Amino acid sequence: MAGSTQSYANHTRWRPLFHFFVAPILTANLAIALWRLNRGLSFDAVWNVVMAVALVALALVARTMALSAQDRVIRLEMRLRLARVLPADLQPRINDLTHRQLVAMRFASDEELPELCRNVLAGKLTSSKDIKTSVKNWQGDFLRV
Repeated sequence: MAGSTQSYANHTRWRPLFHFFVAPILTANLAIALWRLNRGLSFDAVWNVVMAVALVALALVARTMALSAQDRVIRLEMRLRLARVLPADLQPRINDLTHRQLVAMRFASDEELPELCRNVLAGKLTSSKDIKTSVKNWQGDFLRV
């Protein structure tokens, strides 16, 4: 996707190995373990369900931790970017932005960040979707987890 254009409509990142192999296999494994447990209660059947739940939880926790680390980097990057491009009157308000707002604003060009930031701080744009859909000059993020 590095050579294509990114927009709000197509910015969702799918990791084929995770989304189309690991997650479905782990989900199927859990369904099979539950089906076997339903066929007859035994220590092995219960243990297989416990292990299947643990594997699903492991996959979800690993994904969540990767996304959390990515968001921390994005927040730092955005604070540095905002410190460079915002006018003096908005500089003291950088820390008023929530982490979700900072993450959503990353797609905006440097030229539109001051106006976008003003609208976010004024409460005109309240959700991540509102912020992202108001970006006029979308800057693609092709290195996302």
